[in-house]
This record gives sequence, C-alpha cells and structure tokens, in this order.
Amino acid sequence: MIHPQRIEPQPGQESVWDYPRPPRLEQSPKRIKIVFNQITIAESCNTYRVLETSHPPVYYIAPKDIQMEYLQPATSGRSLCEWKGLAGYYNLMVKEQKVINAAWYYPQPTAEFAPIKDYIAFYPSKMDACYVDGEKVQAQVGDFYGGWITQDIVGPFKGEAGSWGW
Repeated sequence: MIHPQRIEPQPGQESVWDYPRPPRLEQSPKRIKIVFNQITIAESCNTYRVLETSHPPVYYIAPKDIQMEYLQPATSGRSLCEWKGLAGYYNLMVKEQKVINAAWYYPQPTAEFAPIKDYIAFYPSKMDACYVDGEKVQAQVGDFYGGWITQDIVGPFKGEAGSWGW
C-alpha cells in the first residue's frame, strides 16, 4: 500500500495533514459565496468550517444567509458521522434545474458540534461555483466528503487517485 506524502505548506498555507482527528470546528470570517444556475444561493462572512485530517475544510452556513426558497428537504438520504451525528439532506431547485442531495445539515449534532445545528454545507462539485474570499473553490474528489480546496490548503487530499486504502 502506498501512503500519501504530505505536501509542505508555504507561508499562508495550511496542510490538511496538520488538521486534527477527531475533527475540529472553528468559526470562519472568510466570505463564502455559492452560485447555482446563475443565482447566488448563499453568501456569508459568518460561517463555521470543519477541519479533519486529510480533508479540505467543509463550510457550514447559517440558514439566514441562504436563499432557503431554493432548498427542499430531501425525502431520502441520511448519513451518520461518528463525530457530528445524523445528517439530513436538501435538494436544490433553481429555474427548473434540480440537484438531489445538494447540501446537508445536522438537526441534532453532537455536543461538540452544537454550533452548526441546522447550518447547511453544500457540495461544491454540485454547484456552478463556490468561492472563499473571492477565490473559486476546487471540489474535493468524490461526492462523499464535500471538501473545499483553495490555494491556501495543501494535501494530498482524501479521495485523490492513489492506493491509500481509502
């Protein structure tokens, strides 16, 4: 089995290999913007990000900063995170264009992740564009993780090609 080689971060960068396990929740003042089908779905400077070893950050946005009229609770799809709890999903519908399970949230998160109760995280791979402080995000490979890759994050990232056993 080949193990990933940590990329050494440059000044101003973070390595996902320095993120903790179990994951850490932290507030982020960075401007987050999500666009789908030419509509800004969300824009906020008051978000949380989850940092976990080998994963790019995932941003959670307060419902008050999201155009909730475009989201519909998904009737199927649940997942369990050993750290955060049971997740529910939202479908996204904008001008007749629909994405199933475009975003997820924790209605009853564990105590450590209580601040993100009902906050919503979007899969950047399913959106037209996601931005962190004006920089367009690259989606983490695979739709399971939903990580947001920017120039200030280095990997390698879980899900990338390679025989890492995951």
